[in-house]
Amino acid sequence: MQVRLDVKPCSEVATDVLAAMLGEIGYESFVPDGEGVTAFVPQGKYDEEQLKSILNRFPLEGVSVEWQVSFVPGQDWNEEWEKNYFKPIVVGDECVIHSTFHKDVPQARYDVLIDPKMAFGTGHHETTTLMLQAILATDFTGRSVLDMGCGTAVLAILAGMKGASPVVAVDIDEFATENAQENVRLNRVPDIEIRLGGVEVLKQETFDFIFANINRNILLADMHAYVDRMTSGSRLFMSGFYVEDIPAIQAEAERLGLRMAGHAEKNRWARVECVKD
Repeated sequence: MQVRLDVKPCSEVATDVLAAMLGEIGYESFVPDGEGVTAFVPQGKYDEEQLKSILNRFPLEGVSVEWQVSFVPGQDWNEEWEKNYFKPIVVGDECVIHSTFHKDVPQARYDVLIDPKMAFGTGHHETTTLMLQAILATDFTGRSVLDMGCGTAVLAILAGMKGASPVVAVDIDEFATENAQENVRLNRVPDIEIRLGGVEVLKQETFDFIFANINRNILLADMHAYVDRMTSGSRLFMSGFYVEDIPAIQAEAERLGLRMAGHAEKNRWARVECVKD
C-alpha cells in the first residue's frame, strides 16, 4: 500500500519524525520530497485506524498532515529498470554489476550479474555502493557471512566471489528471496543459503562478518540479534541511514558491547563498521 502524506509546512525534521513513527507500525520504506513523504507498507499490515492515531499524535506543533492511500500492484522491476536505461555500474575499479540484458559490459576483476526484478540492490543507491566498497576492501577467504535484508543478494554474491563460505542471506520479502536465489544461480557462487524471514530465522550460529543494509529503525530494533551471532573479532557492517543517524546507531552498538571501528559516507548516506572484541 502506498500512503502519500503532504506535510505543511514541510521540513526534513517533520518528514523524518513522520517516517520514524510510521516505521513503528510496519511501514518499510519512505520517499521524502519537498512537499512531504510517500510511505509504503505491506497490504496485510495496513491499518487505517493506526495511521489516523499516528497522525493525531504527531508531536510537532503547527504542522498539519493530509494523506491519501492507494494500492500498488506488483511490478517486474527488471522490465522497469530496462525501460529507464539501467546501466552497468563499476565500483572501486574492481567490481562491475550488470544485468543479463546489458551489452558492452566493462571488464573488472569481479563480474556480478544481477537481474533486479522486484528486489533492491543494484549498486546504484549510495548505501549499496558503500557496502560494496567495504566488501572490496576486506579479505573474506574462508570466512562466514550473514547478509540481513539481502534484496538481490548482491552483497552476499560479491562476498562469495571473494572467498566467503558459508554465506547466509536473509530477507523478509518473498519476491526478494526468489530473486536472490535466481541471482545466486546466475553467478554460480556456491555456499550461499537464502532464507525467507527476519532475525527469527537465524539459528544458533555465529558469523565472522554480518552485513545489514536496511534502515535506522530496523537496525536499532534488531542489532541485539546480530550481536548474538557474533564472536570475538566478528565485524558488523551497517548502512541504510543518514550521517545524522550515526550517533544513535553507535550508542546502541556500544550498549551491546560493540566497538565502533570506522564509518564512511556518500551524499549524506552512511556506513558504519563495528567490532566485537
